[in-house]
Amino acid sequence: MSRRPALSAAPLVAAAAVLAGCAVGPDYHRPAAPISAAFKEQPGWTRAAPADALDRGDWWRLFGDPVLDGLERRVEVSNQNIAAAEAAYRQARALVRQQRASLFPTVSLNGGATRTGGGGTGSRVIIGGGGGGTGTVTGGGGARTTYRVDIGGAWEPDVWGRIRRTVENARANAQASEADLAAARLSAQGELAADYFGLRQTDAEAELVRSTVAGYRRSLQIAENRYKAGVAAHSDVLQAQTQLLSAQADLAGLQQQRANYEHAIAVLTGQAPANFSLPPAPWTAQVPEVPVSVPSVLLQRRPDIAAAERRAAAANAQIGVNQAAFFPDITLTGSGDVSGSNLGQLFNASNFVWSLGAQLAETLFDAGARSARVAQARAAYDQAVAQYRQTVLSAFQDVEDQLAATRLLAREYDLRRQASAAADLAEQMVLNQYQAGTVSYVEVAAAQASAYSARRALVQATASRQSTAVALIQALGGGWPGLPDAPPPPPAP
Repeated sequence: MSRRPALSAAPLVAAAAVLAGCAVGPDYHRPAAPISAAFKEQPGWTRAAPADALDRGDWWRLFGDPVLDGLERRVEVSNQNIAAAEAAYRQARALVRQQRASLFPTVSLNGGATRTGGGGTGSRVIIGGGGGGTGTVTGGGGARTTYRVDIGGAWEPDVWGRIRRTVENARANAQASEADLAAARLSAQGELAADYFGLRQTDAEAELVRSTVAGYRRSLQIAENRYKAGVAAHSDVLQAQTQLLSAQADLAGLQQQRANYEHAIAVLTGQAPANFSLPPAPWTAQVPEVPVSVPSVLLQRRPDIAAAERRAAAANAQIGVNQAAFFPDITLTGSGDVSGSNLGQLFNASNFVWSLGAQLAETLFDAGARSARVAQARAAYDQAVAQYRQTVLSAFQDVEDQLAATRLLAREYDLRRQASAAADLAEQMVLNQYQAGTVSYVEVAAAQASAYSARRALVQATASRQSTAVALIQALGGGWPGLPDAPPPPPAP
């Protein structure tokens, strides 16, 4: 008896398996994007295929700062935005497994024992039950125990590909979530580097202001001595005091900026600001050179581009999910039941009862609801494609902007360096002339202000070059590991 059900169900199962080979809805193809053949601001770069899976490497090592290296390692472990993105990615992967499980049958097993009795009181004692079975007493005055075991299964063959499209949607969303994780990691790493260089810039500017304050104090002393000697006006003293107080105010402002940078770095590394401090240290003003031979494949490694493209794939799969609703749902069921008054009878084939069934459900009229859902899914796909293309365009703009800034800031830095050297020399010459009494203090004040401004502008230009290098690395989706001029990895902590 146990072999006949399998034979009678074989044609139905075979037909379902054949039909399950098709899937309604459009197959996904990567949307075309407006990608240029080369970068305008950096000749020599060429178009390349997407390579989001390539290793980005520890790009911050290119700046040769061991303190920054240590902070970046903390970000990888302790940054809460990264932790949240990682949890979202795990959730998306679990959803893929959940949706994939719908492709397989579900099997259930129930068992139980029921003890019944009758008599004057009509009492019934239930020892256990399961599978919906009950014992029946025929007569009174005695008790009877019935054992029952049943196994059942149900399977919805994916005839129209609805489940496979659902899995495809979940998988694409999981891949988008993975790209979001990479984007969160790269964003946190870049923000930390920018804040760190901002802090080092304020340290360098503060040191410069302190030396300027010391110079202004000497100038004030010279002006006071000349005023007391009657060879200078009181306005010279007042001008010297104004310069000194203004420089001291600048120093207070820089200390506030430094505190803000330090607090931001603490949060990025997963620490409360009160528990974190970063003492002043010599500024490693190294700016990595962008190699001309770097291919534009790095642009295709941008995680935001990968996420946008994967969301377009998920939206495409959703069209097939909604189109499958036009076709009937088919469900195959089967069960087997065995019962007996003792456990030994559970293994007796004569007590075995089986059943097989198939169900078909189809919506005949829904006033256009299914068509509306398909149209909605198509519109969502078109939106995702447009967002993907806009992401690509914005990425190219970002790279072009940073390449132009890198080139022009290098030129600006060279000019600022020359201007600062000339201003220092002019300041010293005018100060010597003032001490000799050949020029007024107005010329001294002007020369000192010019030199002070040139020195700060040079420091700011240096920091801008480093910040732009970080922005370019982010625009490219990561660094370019393996370069000959990259500094060696730091020693293990």
